[in-house]
Amino acid sequence: MLNRISLLPLVIFLGLFGVVRPAIGQALVPHTLQLDSTKLERQGLVLIQEAVQLAQFQQYEAALPRAKLATQLSPKSPEAWAILGSLHLQVNELDPGIKALEKAQSLDQKNSAVLFALGSAHFQKKDYGKSIEYLQAGLKLKPNTPGALFDLGNSYYMLKKFSEAISSYETAVTQDKNFWPALNNIGLIKYEQQQDDEAIKLWESSAKLDTKAAEPRLAIAVALYTKGKRDQGLALGEAAIQLDARYADLKFLKENLWGDRLLADTKKFLEIPRIQASIAQIKKQPAPSQGAMPQ
Repeated sequence: MLNRISLLPLVIFLGLFGVVRPAIGQALVPHTLQLDSTKLERQGLVLIQEAVQLAQFQQYEAALPRAKLATQLSPKSPEAWAILGSLHLQVNELDPGIKALEKAQSLDQKNSAVLFALGSAHFQKKDYGKSIEYLQAGLKLKPNTPGALFDLGNSYYMLKKFSEAISSYETAVTQDKNFWPALNNIGLIKYEQQQDDEAIKLWESSAKLDTKAAEPRLAIAVALYTKGKRDQGLALGEAAIQLDARYADLKFLKENLWGDRLLADTKKFLEIPRIQASIAQIKKQPAPSQGAMPQ
């Protein structure tokens, strides 16, 4: 899987950027033309707070204009540029996102979060070498960051540097024993290397760490079915798709780093009439309601 913390960028900024809170009652929009730079900067910080709150509810399109205005009111604030860049990444606007993040880096060159976000951005642009450069630079500043190590492993994975990828994933797990996505991705590599039993063990460990994780369960199901344990594989596959129907989409699986061999086996698995019937049944179910939006 990809690091869906990732979208690493925004989550990192929400967690690591200590955005200064403005004084209570600070006006959002000035009602006088006689405003000094300090007041403008405070208003920029208000807008950053609003953008962050909206982003927490995945209201990225609404958050973007506030973040853009914040960078105009507080042009020297690395937080403002970082939030803006991260929001651009959330809506797949990679070039403006990178530009804003580079501005944030120029204002705060020792902030690992910005470097990690740039690494994530270049990964999305498929510039894996550049991604590795930024992630390694960030890890020099903040080495105990499992999410960044995971992203680094993914970049190595895409370059087919599997030894380096496994090393990065294993280091992530060493730092956070519950970081199941790293174990999951080691399993993806092992399966492509024909080490099926080891892959299954890794996916089983991943599934134990997260009882709601569909990905390792579907991978186990496909592997078991392919090995001839058909009833067990089918039952587990149905349960996995029920947890998250996105995993019934081969394109989605490829985006989440499933390799050619596993994809080929999964394609056959998903074409089984019993699995097709389960997918059709799930599609008939009503979509879950959206959470409340901030006022």
